[in-house]
Amino acid sequence: MFSPRTTARPFRARTLAPLLAGAGLTLSLALSGCASAPADSGDGFRVVATTTQLADFVAEIGGDRVELTALMEPGSSAHHFDPTPAELLEIGRADVLVVNGAGLEGFIDDAIEASGFDGALVDASDGLDLDALAHAGGEDDGHEHGGEEAGHEHAEEDVHDEHAGHDHGPVNPHLWTAPKNAAGMVAEVAEGLAAADPEGAETFRAHAAAYEEQLTALDAWIAENFAAVPEQTRQFVSGHNSLAYYLHDYGITFVGSLLPSFEDNAEPSAAEMDRLIAQITEQGVSAIFVESSMSPKLAEAIGRDAGVTVVTEGAIYADSLGAAGSGADTYITATIENTRLILGAWGATPTPLPKELS
Repeated sequence: MFSPRTTARPFRARTLAPLLAGAGLTLSLALSGCASAPADSGDGFRVVATTTQLADFVAEIGGDRVELTALMEPGSSAHHFDPTPAELLEIGRADVLVVNGAGLEGFIDDAIEASGFDGALVDASDGLDLDALAHAGGEDDGHEHGGEEAGHEHAEEDVHDEHAGHDHGPVNPHLWTAPKNAAGMVAEVAEGLAAADPEGAETFRAHAAAYEEQLTALDAWIAENFAAVPEQTRQFVSGHNSLAYYLHDYGITFVGSLLPSFEDNAEPSAAEMDRLIAQITEQGVSAIFVESSMSPKLAEAIGRDAGVTVVTEGAIYADSLGAAGSGADTYITATIENTRLILGAWGATPTPLPKELS
C-alpha cells in the first residue's frame, strides 16, 4: 500500500493567530508566494489530508498517483491540533485538501486563509447524511451519557463548516469510526479526487470500490462478533465520546465518558465524575477503555473508585491510527484491533477474519 509522506509535528500549546502575528509579514509573503506559484512538473498531484484516517483513505484511493501529506501524526488529535508554518506551506502547495468536516477541524478555516490555499476542498462528511447521524452519535441516541453537558459546547462552537455549508446541530464529528460511515467518506473522497484529476478518475473509483468491499466485510465481521456477546455485557465507557457511531451500529450501550464532550481536551467536574461512577456501578460495567491519544490516569482513578477494570493492555484507536508497525496503522487494522480489544475485555473470543481482510 502507498505510504503517505507526513509532515506532522507534535502538539504545542499555542494558537494559530499569535503564531502568524509573531511571524509577521515575512511569513505572510512566503505563504502567499508558495500558494500562488505553480508546482514543479515533477511534483505530481499534491493532496493534503488532515487526519490519519483520511490520509489512509486517500492512500488507498490514490495509490502512487498522488503525492500525499498527512497533517496529523499517529497519536495526535484534531481537537487540539495547530498547524506549524511548514504544514501551512504544505496546505498552500496542495492541489486538493481533504477534511473530515462536521466541525472536527476547528483550525481549518484559519489555516486555509493563512496558507493561501486555492485548490479543491474535499469534505468527506458530504458523503454522509449528517442529519440522520446526529441521532446516532449525539445525545439523542438512546444511550446514557456521562453528563448533560456532553456535546453542547461542541454544538455551539464547532459543528459549522463554512466551506460545505453544513448546519446539522449536535453532530459528533468522529464519523469514520463506523465502517459504514467510512465507506461513504471513501466514496466522497474518490469523487473529489476524480473531479480534481480527471485523468485519474477511473483509477480512483476502481480503488475506492475495492476498498469499500473490504469495509463491507469488516462491518459484517464486527456485527457477527458483537451479536454473540450478551446485551448486558455490551456496555462501553471510554475517555471521551469518540466511538458513538461504532457503538450505535453494533448495539453497544454507551454508558458515559470520562470527559463530558465530543472533544478530548475538556475537563470533567467533580459532579460529573461522581455521576459517571454511579452509572458504572449501577449498570454493572465490566471495563473502562482508554483511547490511544489520551492519558490513562483519569480512567485509572475512576476505575479505582468504581471498582472496575481499566483496560491498559492495548488502547482504543479513535482520533488517530497507530504508529507504523503497531498493527493498527491503517483504518481497517485499527478497527480490527479495537474490536478484538473490546471483545477480549468482555470475555469473548473473536472469530477469524474473513478472506477479504486476511
